[in-house]
Amino acid sequence: MEPLSISPWTVFLYALLTAIATGLGAIPFVFTQKILAHHLGLANAAAAGLMLSASFGLIYEGLHYHLGRTLLGVVLGLVFIQLSHRFLHGREVSFGTLNGLDARKALMMVGIMTLHSFAEGIGVGVAFGGGEALGVFITLAIAVHNIPEGLAISLVLIPRGVSVLGAALWSVFSSLPQPLMALPAFLFVEVFKPALPVGLGFAAGAMIWMVAAEILPEALKEARAEGVATVLTLAAALMVAFQILLGG
Repeated sequence: MEPLSISPWTVFLYALLTAIATGLGAIPFVFTQKILAHHLGLANAAAAGLMLSASFGLIYEGLHYHLGRTLLGVVLGLVFIQLSHRFLHGREVSFGTLNGLDARKALMMVGIMTLHSFAEGIGVGVAFGGGEALGVFITLAIAVHNIPEGLAISLVLIPRGVSVLGAALWSVFSSLPQPLMALPAFLFVEVFKPALPVGLGFAAGAMIWMVAAEILPEALKEARAEGVATVLTLAAALMVAFQILLGG
């Protein structure tokens, strides 16, 4: 390991690239800005499939570091999201131009993805601590992986009235912890490395709960179960294939 041979500024800029890439997930909506009401359920199903696949990918990645810490992170993420849901339930919440239930769902979605980005930022920094070649590969992998995550965020925000530009900016915002965490993780690799599997599991636990408790039930209200199941399955399968091709 030769972390000092790489400029910390270089690490920050590479990690910033991963955050900007998240905003690209909103691009498809430039061509289809108006989503019919009965398509909202299918959009939620697609977001659920992407999030489920990403969650299990995070758990799998965490297991490479430490089984116990990854599972601890899953439990902590589950507890955190449940407490957050109870705190927000029944309260007046606003998110940009959104209010009420839509605002709560949008806030939780962006919040979970933001928490998820802390773990990915640590991953970038730790990777660069192992050498520039490894760091660049992991950065590019996360950047490409972030595009469908931005799509998942956009699938939740845009049908509820958020503009395409707004969804892209919120997507980028959700990934800003990546450059912010990559730098200290690079400079203090040995300190941050043990926390990485906890962070990965934490994000996975929170996302799985969000899919099961919020996104899927709403999808089933808006669309037929057969359509929801089909879209969810295809989205999850495509994300798995995407992750495998990226890792290979």
